[in-house]
Amino acid sequence: MESLDALAMADMIVGNSTAIREVRGLVRFAAETRASVLITGPSGTGKELVAHALHRASARAAAPFIAVNSGAIPRELIESELFGHEKGSFTGAMARRIGHFEAAHAGTLFLDEIGEMPLDMQVRLLRVLEDHKVRRIGSNDDVNVDVRLIAATHQCLESAIADGRFRADLFYRLNVLPIELPSLAERVEDVPVLVEHFLSRGFASDNPPVFTDGALAILMAHDWPGNVRELKNLVERAAVFFRGMDVGRDQMAMLLRPARSARPAAVAAPVAVDLPENVVAIAASPRFARPMDLREHLQNEEKRVLIEALESTGGVVSAAARLVMLQRTTFVEKMKRYQIGREMALSA
Repeated sequence: MESLDALAMADMIVGNSTAIREVRGLVRFAAETRASVLITGPSGTGKELVAHALHRASARAAAPFIAVNSGAIPRELIESELFGHEKGSFTGAMARRIGHFEAAHAGTLFLDEIGEMPLDMQVRLLRVLEDHKVRRIGSNDDVNVDVRLIAATHQCLESAIADGRFRADLFYRLNVLPIELPSLAERVEDVPVLVEHFLSRGFASDNPPVFTDGALAILMAHDWPGNVRELKNLVERAAVFFRGMDVGRDQMAMLLRPARSARPAAVAAPVAVDLPENVVAIAASPRFARPMDLREHLQNEEKRVLIEALESTGGVVSAAARLVMLQRTTFVEKMKRYQIGREMALSA
């Protein structure tokens, strides 16, 4: 029978692929040690989640887990944030501040985007890792700290070392136990499991949409440049627009459309592929049973899509406009043009 720690870790690191099972194995092994860990992998693969799982599976689980984004702290504040300061040590230091190292005493400190840390702070960090002591700005006394350090980056630190942007000695001190996270494209067999996880544990647990086999097939064929974070965002959109409904191939194409439109114009798909499928089918037919007014047909199709969007969102105009990727004002103008009754629009 699995331990509670192992079950908690499996609950956080979701997937059944070989790649993700290897990650869980490395986390379980690292949790039994005190060594520093370096987590690498593309953005959106869940590096902080893995760090948190490691902490929860370790003997430090009852102590603090402090997460810090090294790249998000202004350069002039990073020393104070990490090591703290004394009252009056600099302009604006109105009171003593305990830094993240002290706050994480007996627990785990997670330094994300470690590759963004300035070189002078890398020297300070290396000293703390070697001496297990910090000194607040404005103090003459050292404070002993017992901290398990986990660092993460999406960068290639070996290249940063070659470019002089990262210290080799700090890299070797951090990279005692490396854990490399795979991209979602490298473990697409986990997509259905992740979809189920996000639906059952997140924003749509009361009345979630149902992803059909066709929709899941499209998701498994997607390249996922944003990795798990992108998939989570897509599932959330589906929960908003298709609450309690089936999500099939057509709905999935609509949900993925924002990602396609964000690509460079040089590789953007032709406008024609965004036409409704039956319009494309008619245009591709070798002959027509009777003459057809194409303009009238397209207007009827546009009206039908607007009505379906309103029905799908329960009459919420702003949500229906987002669903078909129009400005709300444009959507309202088209409602007027096609004489779509305001009684269908329940709210803004």
